[in-house]
Amino acid sequence: MSLWVIFLFAFITATFTSLLATPCVRALALKAGVVDPVDERRMHDQPKPRIGGLAIYLAFAFALFVAIGIALKFSPTIFHKADDIHDILGLLFGGTMILVVGLWDDVMGMRPRDKFVAQVVVAVISMSYGFLISGFEVPFTHLYVNVPIWIGVPLTIIWYLGMMNALNFLDGLDGLLTGVACISGLFLFAIAVGHGQLVPALVLGALVGGTLGFLPYNFSPAKIILGDTGSLFIGYLFATVSIIVTAKVAITVSLLVPLVALAVPVVDTAVAIWRRVRAGKSIAEADRGHLHHILVFRFGLNVKQAVLLIYVVSFALGAAAYVLSGGLAHVRVAI
Repeated sequence: MSLWVIFLFAFITATFTSLLATPCVRALALKAGVVDPVDERRMHDQPKPRIGGLAIYLAFAFALFVAIGIALKFSPTIFHKADDIHDILGLLFGGTMILVVGLWDDVMGMRPRDKFVAQVVVAVISMSYGFLISGFEVPFTHLYVNVPIWIGVPLTIIWYLGMMNALNFLDGLDGLLTGVACISGLFLFAIAVGHGQLVPALVLGALVGGTLGFLPYNFSPAKIILGDTGSLFIGYLFATVSIIVTAKVAITVSLLVPLVALAVPVVDTAVAIWRRVRAGKSIAEADRGHLHHILVFRFGLNVKQAVLLIYVVSFALGAAAYVLSGGLAHVRVAI
């Protein structure tokens, strides 16, 4: 069985599972009273269910398990490396843990300090599965630099915290994070395929399918939002996939590739931290200084226009990351 069939199966399964699961999760959230009140950061005009990320997680996990089961049944040689199954199990375990953190925050509420500590714990446990930045390629050269563990550990923790919180901060308009994750995930999928990375490609295919199936319910006017349940989970997947890819193949410009593909949330978060520190505020304090707020309040765009504009920018950045990675010049995935 071709790998492309497995990838397509994971994508389609995740898409339709998400389409079916999202209304159920929405009904559950409404019945349990887990709703986001009118909020200046997300600019809701009415309360909305906020554990939509649970639907993406269910779709993602179901698609991954089914795709792996079919692959092992009909093409047992596909997962010829023990590391492949090990990485998938580690990613699912870490993803489940961060999902619980986000779900707890959405349902019960967590202090920023406690959520920060929980994220660090998840990052440390993920490193025990080998998800550790051990080196990187110097941008625009062929020089690969090995990183000693005493640098790699804090660098990996910073990478996880930065990616998860960057996507969390971006979740401020209906459909924004879901669409950006779908677009960026698609380009990173193409990059993973181009460099023969089975596990990242399979994971990204399932993630893109899950976010695409969720988007019709999340696009403005949203019937349900991701909440921290979704934003932290998606951020964790992107962080882990990036580490897996760069650890196993010296992709051109290395970690710069996912940073370019996800430049919108990364740069927006960096600017937000700088802005709040300069003003003497907590970096966790919400404000209306994010890119999507500027587009709406300063440039007069409505929510849909602002979201679509950021989609276009994300698409351009994804294409740039694809070019930087070398594209499909050295495809090693069998078709």
